[in-house]
Amino acid sequence: DDFCEPGSGIDPELCRQLSQMNSSDANLTHPLVDAEGNVLSATEAAWHFLKIGVQHILPGGTDHILFVLALFLAARSLRSLAYQISIFTVAHTVTLGLTAAGVIEPPASIVEPLIALSIAVVAIEVLFTEQPTKWRPLIIFGFGLFHGMGFAGFVREIGLPPEQFWPSLIGFNVGVEIGQLFVVLLAAVLSVPIRRALTHTGYS
Repeated sequence: DDFCEPGSGIDPELCRQLSQMNSSDANLTHPLVDAEGNVLSATEAAWHFLKIGVQHILPGGTDHILFVLALFLAARSLRSLAYQISIFTVAHTVTLGLTAAGVIEPPASIVEPLIALSIAVVAIEVLFTEQPTKWRPLIIFGFGLFHGMGFAGFVREIGLPPEQFWPSLIGFNVGVEIGQLFVVLLAAVLSVPIRRALTHTGYS
């Protein structure tokens, strides 16, 4: 298609098809290989994408970190927090798999604003309500679906090797969960001295 220039006389439809072929070739993914060119095993591919999943949250996933922190602040107990995180995990795992596999293709122009909205909604609930609403689990599940689509958008950008698709996808998802749990653990550790300080100042 290097000859497809204005005035070249080449059929425009042929030029369009050549352009699509070039675009498809550019998006092809290949099996993961090591430094010696050997194809990685399923376990090695899963480990590779697990590390990418962790890095996507820490430090790259600011929006997801804020949502998890909002859930942490909204929880009234460890049991409540575990329940909410579990709902969020199930929801984003479903849409991550469906979107990465190409079953659904939600546009980023819709997904990204909804992720931002999810952070705002949970944050507002933390600030202005003393008790969680009965709809919170459904709200978390719904927003978790959109977060999963956001994760999948990143996965599709980096490309999953077809021969190692499911191990790579599972590894990435586990990495995301590790990143999220680290955020919750760090927030819990930091909250201890803050609560003690508030107790001493009479704000507990």
